[in-house]
Amino acid sequence: MAGTQMQVWALLWHVRDLTDQPIALSGVGLARVLPILAFSLIGGAVADVVNRRNLVLITQSLMALAAAALAVLTFSGQITIGYIYLLTFINAIAVAFDSPARQAIVPNLVPARDLPNAFSMTSIAFQTGAILGPALSGLVIAYFGLGYAYLTNAISYSAVLIALVLIGKVPQQTAAGQRPSVNLASIREGIQFILHQPMILSTMILDFFATFFASANTLMPIIARDVLHVGAVAYGWLSAAQSIGAVIAALIISQVETIRRQGPLFLGMVVLFGIATIFFGLANTFLIAMLALMVIGASDSVSMIIRNTIRQLQTPDYIRGRMSSVNQIFFMGGPQLGEIEAGIVAQLFGAPVAVISGGVGCILAVAWVAHRWPQLRSYDGQETVAQQATV
Repeated sequence: MAGTQMQVWALLWHVRDLTDQPIALSGVGLARVLPILAFSLIGGAVADVVNRRNLVLITQSLMALAAAALAVLTFSGQITIGYIYLLTFINAIAVAFDSPARQAIVPNLVPARDLPNAFSMTSIAFQTGAILGPALSGLVIAYFGLGYAYLTNAISYSAVLIALVLIGKVPQQTAAGQRPSVNLASIREGIQFILHQPMILSTMILDFFATFFASANTLMPIIARDVLHVGAVAYGWLSAAQSIGAVIAALIISQVETIRRQGPLFLGMVVLFGIATIFFGLANTFLIAMLALMVIGASDSVSMIIRNTIRQLQTPDYIRGRMSSVNQIFFMGGPQLGEIEAGIVAQLFGAPVAVISGGVGCILAVAWVAHRWPQLRSYDGQETVAQQATV
């Protein structure tokens, strides 16, 4: 994760180096989202048919090769925005197959009662890497160059591949009386399942709109350089700020034995996410921007733990890959499409306006979802436990 985050933030800085047009940053988001929209549903169906561990081995290897290609092109001086878009597109195809398999494999590894704590610990590992990655990215860019950020990411995949080998075989279930296959019927089954699960559907929709409107990450290079007037090292810390807040929140949640009133807590955290985004858009000093970003990360971490727990506990194992693939469209489609929206608004009205308006849109999305799905407002979390006990 540290290597991946190094590359994510290096790419945005690289595009800003090659052009000062905010709309060019939207191209990175477009290159990420198109493969997700095109291949996620297929990737989810594949994750329910083939061995998920083996699938992740393949996808992680492909992502390592894409990072290595970015490094080679940068070192050789042949890198262009076109190559950045192309390799980002290829990497996103691998992600479309990788993410459903990785999400669906977690409930195969721990008992249902331990899932909230397991997702908290996963979040800590994820966000710790997301702290180290951007911070190291700024240092590497400043002192060694962009090519080394990509090279470090390529090498970091060896740790993932070794871990997957050491895990060994991971059992997974199939639907009773059915022969697993990848076809339109199996994809349709996954979509129909989610449409008939209001708790899963509502959290996915809110996740999409919140990240669509409150996508501050894309404009970070412009905010850092043109609003806060800081360099690459400070940019690295700004990029890591959300993850710092997320780790603090995840550490607290991981030690809570039972999370009650999960629905209201989830909605409240997304509202806080939007408010903190507005403060980030208004920030004119490095310290205020850092604090706002840390609150954004903390609130998002809590909401992510709750929504992941809801979805995985309410989904049978045989269809978890397909559920996760639909979730991936919402989870990754929101911020990537939001990057395009943010780039357009920033091009027309400036980066601060794009961020502030996004925070307002996020809060309005919470109000609509809470009204449309009232059961989310009263969800406690014990309902799922009772359901699991009867299975």
